[in-house]
Amino acid sequence: MSERASWDVAVIGAGIIGAACAWRLAQRGLRTVVLEQASPAGGSTGKSAAGVRAQFTTETNILLSKFSIEEYAGMPDSGYRAGGYLLLVPDAQWPAHQQGVTLQHRLGVPTEVLTPEEAQVHAGFVPDGLGGCTFCATDGHVDAHGLTMAYVQRARKAGAQFRLDTAVIGIRHAGGVWQLDTRARSVEAPLIVNASGAWSGEVGALAGLEIPVRPARRMVYATGPLHLPRPLPMIFDLGSGVWLRSEGERLILGRADAADVGWREGLNWTWLEPTLEAAMARFPWLEAATLDRQASWWGYYEVTPDHQAIVGRMPGAEGWLNACGFSGHGVMHAAAVARVIAQEAVGETPFIDVTPLRYERFAERPQGLTDIQV
Repeated sequence: MSERASWDVAVIGAGIIGAACAWRLAQRGLRTVVLEQASPAGGSTGKSAAGVRAQFTTETNILLSKFSIEEYAGMPDSGYRAGGYLLLVPDAQWPAHQQGVTLQHRLGVPTEVLTPEEAQVHAGFVPDGLGGCTFCATDGHVDAHGLTMAYVQRARKAGAQFRLDTAVIGIRHAGGVWQLDTRARSVEAPLIVNASGAWSGEVGALAGLEIPVRPARRMVYATGPLHLPRPLPMIFDLGSGVWLRSEGERLILGRADAADVGWREGLNWTWLEPTLEAAMARFPWLEAATLDRQASWWGYYEVTPDHQAIVGRMPGAEGWLNACGFSGHGVMHAAAVARVIAQEAVGETPFIDVTPLRYERFAERPQGLTDIQV
């Protein structure tokens, strides 16, 4: 059974990106249906550490975060807390990082430049090997699940429909229309938005498209309750890759394992030791903390070859829009990306230039990291 011509756009995925896109598309008067294989925020979104920061070194990423954070700050149900981000920057990275701060200031982001000694006001740490530190008070974190549900509610109110527990198992294009097959029924629409997170590469493959997104497992370890004099902001040690922040009376912390890619499941406890070793070298006071295994969790990043998102129309695939591959930046960028996707869907020029994130870049230049990833 097929719903012919019932929809203007079909969104695959109801994580924070898909839910936000659905709202903005429906706001534009587009008949929007969302197909989600499980439940809203049931994949990577709900397992995110939910940090939001505008401390990037490229204009596109800075603006995507800046406008998203502004939207979250105005949503009472977002759980946004401006606890700040403190970045600890090694000597070798400091000159380029300072250039990024100059760009952030030009774009209206209130980043402070601190010496390692000045940064101790936020948390005690060993300053060895650091060229400097930066702190932005408007960075922080959100309630990723609650925020996604808020977007779902807004999308539904605007007329979007959500088909949950509905996996897409086949996609084909004919006569200017995409047909998406599920086990229950087929859905047809001239526009499709691939917002399926770590599954985006597989969704593209259903349509015969090569979309370079693959899953990467990430650990979030939680300590037992601590008696800290004040909550810690999100702190990211760029040299070791360790990050940590307060979560209630606990700390949560992690460190990416570049080799942990693919559909691996479960908490990787063997990664705990190297994570703690790197963390305690910078934060020796962590030695007194206990670990709460029950409060720890894991989830998937959706990574691309250059660890940057893929946003916008797919070349050679009429009516296909990508909003995927965020490599840990999905919660940070969701609000602004949704506006970009809605503008592209109706033929408008996006309010942020997302040229650096378009699919075409993979054929135009060698891939390499272009921004920090936590």
